Amino acid sequence: MSISSINYSSSVLGAQIRNINQQLTDLSTQLSTGKLSQNYSGMGTNEGFAIAGRAQLSNIAAYTDTITNVNVSINLANTALQSLTTIRNTVQTGSANTAQDLNVNGQTIAQNTAAAQFGSMVGVLNTQSGNRYLFSGTAANTQPVADAGDIINGTTTQAGFKTVMAERQAADLGANGMGRLVQTQPTPSSIQVSEDVAGSPFGLKLKAVSSTLTGATVTGPSGSPVSFSVDLNGNNPGNGDKLSIQFTLPDGTTEQIDLTASTATPTPVGSFAIDASVPVNPDNTAANLNTALNTAITKLANTSLVAASAVTAGDNFFNTASSAIGTPVNSQAAPPAPVTGATALSGASPSDSISPGFVAGDTITINGTTLTFVASGATGDQLNVGDSIQTLLTKIDQITGTSKPSTVHGGSITINTDDAASLNINSSNTGALASLGFGSTPVTAAQPPLRVGSSPANSATTLVNGSANTVKWYQGNDGPGSARSTAMARVDDSVTVQYGAQANEDAIRRQLQAIAVFGTFSTSPTGQYSGGQVAALSLRVTQALTQQPGQQRIEDIQTDIAMAQNTMKDASTRQTQAKAQLQTIIDQAESASPDQVASEILALQNALQASYQVTSNLAQLSLVKFL
Repeated sequence: MSISSINYSSSVLGAQIRNINQQLTDLSTQLSTGKLSQNYSGMGTNEGFAIAGRAQLSNIAAYTDTITNVNVSINLANTALQSLTTIRNTVQTGSANTAQDLNVNGQTIAQNTAAAQFGSMVGVLNTQSGNRYLFSGTAANTQPVADAGDIINGTTTQAGFKTVMAERQAADLGANGMGRLVQTQPTPSSIQVSEDVAGSPFGLKLKAVSSTLTGATVTGPSGSPVSFSVDLNGNNPGNGDKLSIQFTLPDGTTEQIDLTASTATPTPVGSFAIDASVPVNPDNTAANLNTALNTAITKLANTSLVAASAVTAGDNFFNTASSAIGTPVNSQAAPPAPVTGATALSGASPSDSISPGFVAGDTITINGTTLTFVASGATGDQLNVGDSIQTLLTKIDQITGTSKPSTVHGGSITINTDDAASLNINSSNTGALASLGFGSTPVTAAQPPLRVGSSPANSATTLVNGSANTVKWYQGNDGPGSARSTAMARVDDSVTVQYGAQANEDAIRRQLQAIAVFGTFSTSPTGQYSGGQVAALSLRVTQALTQQPGQQRIEDIQTDIAMAQNTMKDASTRQTQAKAQLQTIIDQAESASPDQVASEILALQNALQASYQVTSNLAQLSLVKFL
């Protein structure tokens, strides 16, 4: 009988040794790498948590990059906005304290400063972060504001603001330089002043007249076009008697002329001479009143009106708000008075000068919101058929959200809107709507920029869309929605921030507009009314650059983006904490403890040495030794 030798490779002991060797190799790798395994299968049951944690860490890294990039844009935007407030303060200080010393170009030092600051402001608004313009909204690759020189002076094919301002001034002054007013003496004892054309947007508008002239009769303002008259009726007013006339200017401001009857010699400024001849001739007094009134209106037209015209030209050029103007159709052969805000929409009263004829069940739809006429008891989106035109305009203004209320003046209805592109008014009773002066359906607002509608400008009666031949100052995104929503970023799994901005936002546009008006306007260095023009304009520019309640401010935009920055800061703090916790979970699932591995290696080395010793002894085993 023979005894086979021990086959190491196939023996159980050999397999155990190989297993120990493999464990030693694995433990050595763990000791050198600090990881439990080089593949997922060796990581154990907790590797699922580690995989999920690693995915979350990747998301956090992406959010961190986003936050970093957005912070760069916000910091640049905030710096730009801070520059705008500095520019505003500089120009406002100059306009408030400006001396009326004019240089050879017909401008003050403060105006020259404003012209330079306008260029600076345009440069600030064209700030880029990388290849992205900060004030273009969603049109981030488009320069938001046209070049400053083009805006003011125009191009070879498009008019700039300087041209628009000059046209508007000519249209507001009129051919006679009296603000489109016509002054006559129908009889030797009477004076009449009237607007030249009903419904014209240009010139001085007659608002109110009051008198303490003894024995005089004052009529109006009334009629279409609006006029008033003063008849002394063959009487001489007493010393100190007064005639007062209020005017509405194109920019919405009100001015008043006061003329006082006087026996003083020479006649004081703002007065008219009472005839002192023997016998007294009241017609001479009427002639003196006529001359004094003509002088006062001419001065008002060539000072405050010119300034108001410049401001309004700025609005026509820069502002996206606009108006729809309708001249109601008179339904009576000889209406007692022009349409007013009190005129009834039903036209049921015999005193109403028009008869729109709205009845219960009719509707008017404004920008998608429908108002329904009811017989009485109107609530919500309803109107009583007996309600006034002013009630309708108030409803329309509530729907459009206009910052400038709609008006009725001189027999014309003006519907104002801050968004000319959106105005859309329809009615189920098109005839009634047409009787209000809006013959075309739907009613829409003229699109800015607005230009004087015909030539020569001093006799024009309309404003028209000038977009085809006028520089468009803002070239960025101009769609619906808030400016802030034009740039959004996700900075956490459930957190997004909005940090967009647009150069045509109300606060920015109003500032740019006011500075452009002040820096562009010029007059004759030696003109009779030049000082008054600059003084009136300076007052209006100072007011325009003063923050008014309810208006957006540059600081409001800064607050909005600061809130976005704070939101990102909070998200970043949470992510830093989560990152540490996730890394702990991953380390616990995947990391190998050096002490534990070293202990296991030592135990395996001892086991391996013992196995080798046993193997060695077995290898020397023979039958002789066995016996």
